[in-house]
Amino acid sequence: MRKFQILFSSIGLFVLLTSFTKPAATYQLGLLKYSGGGDWYANLETSVPNLIKYCNENLKTNINPEQAVVEAGSPDIYNHPFIHMTGHGNVVFSAQEADNLRNYMIAGGFLHISDNYGLDKFIRPQLKKIFPELDLIELPFSHPIYHQVYDFAQGLPKIHEHDKKAPQGFGLIWQGRLVCFYDFECDLGDGWESPEVHHDSQEARTKALKMGANLVTYALMGGESKHGKKP
Repeated sequence: MRKFQILFSSIGLFVLLTSFTKPAATYQLGLLKYSGGGDWYANLETSVPNLIKYCNENLKTNINPEQAVVEAGSPDIYNHPFIHMTGHGNVVFSAQEADNLRNYMIAGGFLHISDNYGLDKFIRPQLKKIFPELDLIELPFSHPIYHQVYDFAQGLPKIHEHDKKAPQGFGLIWQGRLVCFYDFECDLGDGWESPEVHHDSQEARTKALKMGANLVTYALMGGESKHGKKP
């Protein structure tokens, strides 16, 4: 497990160096493929690729422009410091998949879950399967996840209207580090998609991409904020 901790902790320095040297990208962001019948592929075509493009253009990162599709139980998950998950329906993790995801996050990996409307009642018990000792907690607006590169003083932006509720950002915190961020009543993943998909306003899409860039920065920099502080 130690080698993965070293890998992920060094990615922040790698990002800073590549902003000047621009070698060929050597890592990818991933999209999680899961079982249970839910549509893990809901935002397959443009969501994560658009987020990568935004980060490369605005944060000067050097992320591979193509996302990787990674199965929950695959060892390949360790090659990707940031994994995005979305969908509307059922999610089932086997014992092996739950153990793999747990080890991935403990080793330094970051899981982002975006409720595409309907995921909530399925994903919560599955997260308990991964971390039975942890509870999802709503993060305060002061948490560094909202203040990486872009400031979101009121927390998550509202991208899509589901049940006329305020957006909420939840997290799993392992030994002081946020390892999983879950956006609810927000739909960041849809906000990253190309404008012709959902016809979101440019303002909404920009907010979604900026918040996504905060998530990626948090994952790559090991949780440090732009002020050099950890939560």
